Amino acid sequence: MPLNDTAIRNAKPGEKPVKMFDERGLFLIVTPAGGKWWRLRYKFAGKEKLLSLGTYPDVGLKDARAKRDEARKLLAQEIDPGEHRKTTKAAKAERSANSFEVICREWLDARKANVGLPQHTRALARMENDVFPWLGAKPIVEITAPDVLKVLRRIDERGARYSAHRVRSEISRAFRYAIATGRAERDPCPDLQGAIPPAKETHFAALVTPKEAGELLRAIDGFKGTFVVLSALRLAPLLFVRPGELRKAEWASIDFDRADWRYLVTKTNTEHLVPLATQALEILKDLHALTGHGRYVFPGRDPQKPMSEAAINAALRRMGYDTKTEITGHGFRAMARTILHEELHQKPEVIEHQLAHAVPDVLGAAYNRTKFLKERKVMMQLWADYLGKLKAGAEVIPLHGSAA
Repeated sequence: MPLNDTAIRNAKPGEKPVKMFDERGLFLIVTPAGGKWWRLRYKFAGKEKLLSLGTYPDVGLKDARAKRDEARKLLAQEIDPGEHRKTTKAAKAERSANSFEVICREWLDARKANVGLPQHTRALARMENDVFPWLGAKPIVEITAPDVLKVLRRIDERGARYSAHRVRSEISRAFRYAIATGRAERDPCPDLQGAIPPAKETHFAALVTPKEAGELLRAIDGFKGTFVVLSALRLAPLLFVRPGELRKAEWASIDFDRADWRYLVTKTNTEHLVPLATQALEILKDLHALTGHGRYVFPGRDPQKPMSEAAINAALRRMGYDTKTEITGHGFRAMARTILHEELHQKPEVIEHQLAHAVPDVLGAAYNRTKFLKERKVMMQLWADYLGKLKAGAEVIPLHGSAA
């Protein structure tokens, strides 16, 4: 007599396993511990075999019968249901092992030592936020150009076109890694050339008028964070170096006697020299009493590492500034370039050399750290004095001609 839900639900365990039979080889085993297991007895190639169909109540009577019928259809095609399940499971495991996420993470780990931790972390975050939720589980060989385009458009439509292009490049490199390791045959990303419009060049947010600069300097003086971050905020407009170079500054590179800071520019791997105005020296000397025993001028929570790359922008936001539209740590460079030229009438080539930009001269010689050094020393002190007056709210009269 076929089983029914009431009989199954009310079945009690005994001292030994109890079998409750349904139809066409399907039966339920009630274990002494109270478990209820579905089994299918069938014959294949003259041998009697058992196939597990799950447990009750996760698999109800109706579902168990459906699984039985699927197995019997395979038998009608002379396919062993048990072997078919093993083959399917193995294929699924292989597909999972060759999924886009698995291969992409492998590629990211392989290049980690060459790109540095911050870049690795940002690339991984882009994948985890924008790619893996949609492409991660798919076998890499099944991902098509339209699949990738959907991901890129989703990023582009939220206003992050530059990120969309960056992600396309990273997906492409993951595919090339898969090709090199024998797990894919082609990269679909070249097919998407032009599918996402080019990203317009954008500039870091910056305050570029004397009035705005004065307000910012007064806001910095009122900052209520740590002394280390406050010192970095005070030095950022005075030195206008790249944010990464400022936060990674080392005491060994600063010479108080010569009043300069010498280091390698991360972008060009060239030596750079920053003349230190008296105001900058005062800030550094005060900070030296606190952090001078260590390696970094601005140590992070772990004194063996520099402060976080997000620290300056986070501090600016705490002060009420929008780091997308008003000012960023990088924006101090634009502020200095603009005001030094338009208000203090400094020579563009002198400013560009102090910004550590590659400025070929008429002979084609590239930037060198001592070019215009005398002019730059004068300019940096002039700049520090000018900022001091802006901060004090004094009326500042632009210099012209030889007076500049």
